[in-house]
Amino acid sequence: MFTGIIKETGIIEDITNRGEDKEFKINAVKILEEINTGDSISINGACLTVKSYDSHSFSSDISSNTLRHTNFDYARTGDPVNLEPSLSPKDRIGGHFLSGHIDGVAKITDVKRAGRSFLITFKPEIDLSLFIAERGSIAIDGISLTVTEAGTDNFKTVIIPHTFENTTLGRKGMGETVNIEVDMIARYIVNYLSFQKTAESSISKINDDILKEKLEKNGFI
Repeated sequence: MFTGIIKETGIIEDITNRGEDKEFKINAVKILEEINTGDSISINGACLTVKSYDSHSFSSDISSNTLRHTNFDYARTGDPVNLEPSLSPKDRIGGHFLSGHIDGVAKITDVKRAGRSFLITFKPEIDLSLFIAERGSIAIDGISLTVTEAGTDNFKTVIIPHTFENTTLGRKGMGETVNIEVDMIARYIVNYLSFQKTAESSISKINDDILKEKLEKNGFI
């Protein structure tokens, strides 16, 4: 579990292909003070496991499934990444709750100044509109942000100077991609409503079959 408050930005030091999977070696400083082998860590919003670490870096495996749902296939050595350790009971809870399970990738289609901040427009590669609401929460490359505007095929967020300067967003331009995790509550509500509709449809069919059987039995049809 994470909150979307970035601890630091690390640098991808090495990428190793492991069959259909990959291994990232990431150079970091602050995050190394509190991690152990086997710990969960958010790398650009994706929950990964610390495989090994030393005084200046750590390594994590990235499965083929994670590669399919993130932009990690396009990562290169030297790229910056947002890092956040998993939440502990003693931590302050800023941002919003994140699972580290990426829902899809979005492309940056516009960047504009908004006073001292920046208004950035994102276009998801898959339809996530059901899960994105104006004034709702969303995670972009692991950063907890608020949706400023929500359209049918894009959404916008305002990035304050601190976030712009201390995360990877300040180094991204138009056409580049980010990992998206929708709000956890929205995900469960949509799933529940979808399941409820299916269940009601099944119950309705059962009732129709019972009625038809009774009508046939009594010679009405």
